[in-house]
Amino acid sequence: MFIGTYTAIVTPFKEDGSVDEQAFQNIIAEQIRAGVDGIVPVGTTGESPTLSYEEHIRVIELSVKFAKGKIKIVAGSGANSTKEAIYLTQESEKVGADGSLQVAPYYNKPTQEGLFQHFKSIAEATKLPIILYNIPGRCGVEIGIDTVERLSKECPNIVGIKEAGGSCDRVSQIRLRLGKKFNILSGDDSLTIPFMSVGADGVISVASNIIPKEVVKMVKAFLNGDSKTATKLHLKYYPLFKDLFIETNPIPIKAAMAMEGKIKEVYRLPLTSMSPKNREILKATLLNCGVLK
Repeated sequence: MFIGTYTAIVTPFKEDGSVDEQAFQNIIAEQIRAGVDGIVPVGTTGESPTLSYEEHIRVIELSVKFAKGKIKIVAGSGANSTKEAIYLTQESEKVGADGSLQVAPYYNKPTQEGLFQHFKSIAEATKLPIILYNIPGRCGVEIGIDTVERLSKECPNIVGIKEAGGSCDRVSQIRLRLGKKFNILSGDDSLTIPFMSVGADGVISVASNIIPKEVVKMVKAFLNGDSKTATKLHLKYYPLFKDLFIETNPIPIKAAMAMEGKIKEVYRLPLTSMSPKNREILKATLLNCGVLK
């Protein structure tokens, strides 16, 4: 169901801090032209923690409106409060999202039973297909493979997982345990091809905000059995994949997009602009990779 390239889309802001709806429309239009399979609004890259409920739903609604059914919209509607996650997911369903990305509850560090009950409650409250989001580096807790398998068996609409734990071994285990019908998407651009080599179906990409055609080409090549082309693209853009995380995401990707003139470089606190040193490193990488001329 969720195979290929999905862009973890940024939320562009105006200088006054409000959502820049025109810039957002332009970004989505570019994504469609590039051939991505879908976008993921208001996830980590979309600065969801600093958006109000109203803004959160508005961005998802705009995504659906601007996509015009040409690509899938997987709403970032997770939260560390189960009640909040249910509310955001149900509202996402109402405005026409095609799926929901559910991050593991962060900060409160639930047990595996707590994780199971959290995701099960959300799944039962919506008809949307759900992609779990395992990112222990941000959440302080890993969604155990036993828990993933249990959720897959008991909740028919939990159909996949975004893996951002950095482990090919985990991807292998999930693929063996859950079979081909359960979608696995890389949560790290630099690990897309390594993960796909052991069974992943694609990527939820940060880099595709600025190189969507290239990421689409890389993923499609691997899916079509052309590992040579896929590896060549992986190596070409690997420095960019890494430097887009030289500071906390989404600071570098928004800085890169601002350098291209696609958005204004505006963040909401506690995120701030890049340090001058890291900005020069990122700019040099963008030039070397041919993103900037």
